[in-house]
Amino acid sequence: MSFAHRPVSSLLLALLGSTLIAGCAGWPGGAEAPDAPIARRVEALLPTDALLLGEQHDAPEHHAIERETVEALAARGRLAALALEMAEEGNGTAHLPAAATEAQVRTALSWNDKAWPWADYGPAVMAAVRAGVPVVGANLPRARMKDAMADVSLDVQLNGEAYTAQQDAVREGHCKLLPEAQIVPMTRIQVGRDRAMAQAIVKARQPGRTVLLIAGAGHVDRQLGVAQHLPNEVSFKAVRLLAAPAGADATSAGYDRTWRTPPLPEKDYCAELRKSMGPAKKS
Repeated sequence: MSFAHRPVSSLLLALLGSTLIAGCAGWPGGAEAPDAPIARRVEALLPTDALLLGEQHDAPEHHAIERETVEALAARGRLAALALEMAEEGNGTAHLPAAATEAQVRTALSWNDKAWPWADYGPAVMAAVRAGVPVVGANLPRARMKDAMADVSLDVQLNGEAYTAQQDAVREGHCKLLPEAQIVPMTRIQVGRDRAMAQAIVKARQPGRTVLLIAGAGHVDRQLGVAQHLPNEVSFKAVRLLAAPAGADATSAGYDRTWRTPPLPEKDYCAELRKSMGPAKKS
């Protein structure tokens, strides 16, 4: 998940509780005209083996765009699969009929509504199911996170500059409250998640169609995230959904496109975590 955009208190406290540880041409920086229909934006990105759609988890407009993207690809017969950060690897709906109930779909995905409200993601998931397209869990299973924290091979999955940047993202995304000794283990988890999502894309890939990945924006940064773990022969496009004012700089080298949505009310995501944990401890 994208640490910078997920309310960090629920993520970090859950993880700490177990093992200390869960366009249009002319627009700058690949930003899209905010009034361009989603179907047209999607069409402009095709053909591609994978479309990586990076959300801000608490932005309602982003969930609406995700549903529209599913519908746009499915309507063209181009959607190979919907892969989700929000469900763990090994879960999926391929065995379910298009008429499956939401309860059946949630069971098939082992959906964690507390972490990922079904009201947010259900519409996109059910749009894929109704179109007869498999939905697959892509995230690293929680049961494997402790092993990932100790897996030194994850330290060399990125080049040195990218790995340092990933460590900085983990540090900043956790409000600088993590003990420094936990930065490397937590970075390994982040890298492990990205690698798992890339593997899910490769498994679901179909010639002439597109696997749509929905994940936090940090995961779809082409310089740090999932793209770093895709084989060279897998083509992809990375789109960042950005809740920001119209005048905000949308430039980012890590994405092929930025689709801007209205800003959210200001919120201090670190306040609750800072209050519960106190200042960061050095170790």
